[in-house]
Amino acid sequence: MPFHTTPIEGLIVFEPQIWKDDRGYFFESYNQKTFEAGGIDAVFVQDNQAFSTYGVLRGLHYQVGAAAQAKLVRVIEGEVLDVAVDLRPHSKTYGEWYSIRLSAANAKQLFVPRGFAHGYLVLSETAIFCYKCDNLYNKQTEGGLNYNDKYLNINWEIPLEDILLSPKDKDYPHFGHHKN
Repeated sequence: MPFHTTPIEGLIVFEPQIWKDDRGYFFESYNQKTFEAGGIDAVFVQDNQAFSTYGVLRGLHYQVGAAAQAKLVRVIEGEVLDVAVDLRPHSKTYGEWYSIRLSAANAKQLFVPRGFAHGYLVLSETAIFCYKCDNLYNKQTEGGLNYNDKYLNINWEIPLEDILLSPKDKDYPHFGHHKN
């Protein structure tokens, strides 16, 4: 099976089977029946794509309430460090984070269920990051966590002075102040 569990319940890594030959490669990045068989029954309603350069950190973002989003994330060019933080109040892993390197070369994907803050940091010169969402974006319900929160203590794998943030991402509160 191409699905792998992580130490945090609900976060699932998908490794597609890749068929390679002298012409290149082919793989199925998403198939509803395959994902349902792997325990992921999200119905995706929005696809997003972002281009970024080395050191750009986008996150840690989340949506609350009825607008919460599950995401299926992947990289189609370059490499990123993808991070998910468990914000589910009754979870045994509440406040814990998981990271994985996603790249065009490894073709891995991460399913991030509702109830997580999510972000990624570009490790390569450039990267194109794509993700499916099971709910439409709603600006009124968005929130975020400070990427450099001392409690979370996320290892971003590059010097912190190399990290580039949007003004919004710089001002997010620390873990103890997020909305449920």
